[in-house]
Amino acid sequence: MTRIQLLLLTLVALILSACGGGVSSHSAAYPNKSAASTEDGDWNKAPEAATYDDAAPQGAPAAEMESAVPAPAQPGLSAGAGEMADEDSAPSSRARSARPRMPPERPGLATRWGEYRDSHVTTAPFYRAQADRPFASLRVFYNDSTGVRSMAARSSVSDFDDNLFRAASRQLSVRILDGSGDPLPSARAGGRRYVVGEHGSRYVIQIRNHTGNRVEAVATVDGLDVIDGRPGSYRKRGYIVGPFSSVEIEGFRRSRDRVATFRFGSVRDSYAASKGSARNVGVIGVAFFHESGSRWPWTDEEVDRRHDADPFPGRYAEPPPVW
Repeated sequence: MTRIQLLLLTLVALILSACGGGVSSHSAAYPNKSAASTEDGDWNKAPEAATYDDAAPQGAPAAEMESAVPAPAQPGLSAGAGEMADEDSAPSSRARSARPRMPPERPGLATRWGEYRDSHVTTAPFYRAQADRPFASLRVFYNDSTGVRSMAARSSVSDFDDNLFRAASRQLSVRILDGSGDPLPSARAGGRRYVVGEHGSRYVIQIRNHTGNRVEAVATVDGLDVIDGRPGSYRKRGYIVGPFSSVEIEGFRRSRDRVATFRFGSVRDSYAASKGSARNVGVIGVAFFHESGSRWPWTDEEVDRRHDADPFPGRYAEPPPVW
C-alpha cells in the first residue's frame, strides 16, 4: 500500500470517530426506546413518563423538586392570625384588638339585681293536678314609653286599662306595681299586654286568686325563675296563693327571708346579661297550676272547648245500624 493510501485511510477513520461522538451526544437529549411507551418505535411521540418541570433544574433529585413547589396555605388561616394568637410576640396594639369587645348597647329596659329587702316565706306541700302542664298562663311585656310605642306600632292600641291582667276566665289576675304599690301604666295592642316602666325604678309582681282553691304560681322575669335565678321552666316550684288572697313578688329570692328587688335598668346591666344571656329581657311570665283533688271546672281550656263547639258537625245522614 502506498503512502498516499495510508494517509487516506487514516483521514477516513478520524472523520468516522468525530461523527460517532456527535451522535452519542445528541441521542442523550431524547428518551431512549426502553423508556418509551410506544411499541412501534415512533420516536416522534413523547412517552407518558417524560414530563418535566421547567422551573426545576434537569437532573435534580425528587426531594429537591418537591421542595421547590410552595406549600399550599392552610384553610381558614388569614395573614396575621398566627401573630394574634401569640401574644408574647405580637405588638400590644394587636393584643388589645384580639380581646373580645363588649356588645353594643341595646335600647329599652331590662331588670337588674336590686338592693336586698326583707321578704319572709315558708314552705308547704302542694301536689299539682298536672306536674308540668299549667292550666293557665300569661305574659306581660315591659319597656320604657318609647319602647312600648315602638313595640305596639304594628297594631293600634286597643285599650288603656288599670293594669289588671286576667287569666283562667278572670279567676286569676296579675298586676305590675311600682315601689309605692300603685299600678304602672299599661296598654293592650294586638292581643299583647304592655307595661311602661322608668329606668331605675322598682317594681313588684302582684298575683291575686279570686277563687276558693289554692293555686301555685311559677313566675319568671326576663326568662329567669324568680326563686332560683335560672332559666324558667314549668317544672320549677313557685309561690302558693291561698283562696281569695294575693301574693306580691318583690324580687329574686336570696333566702327564705330576703330578696334582691326588681329594678328597671339597661340591658347591659341586667341580671340576665350577667348570667350570660339577655335574649329574653323585657317580659314577665306567670304560669298557674291547680291542686290535685281541687274542683276547677272553668279553666281556659274548658272555656275554649265550649267556644269551639260545632253546631253542625255532620253533613249527611247516615243509615241506621244493621242488627
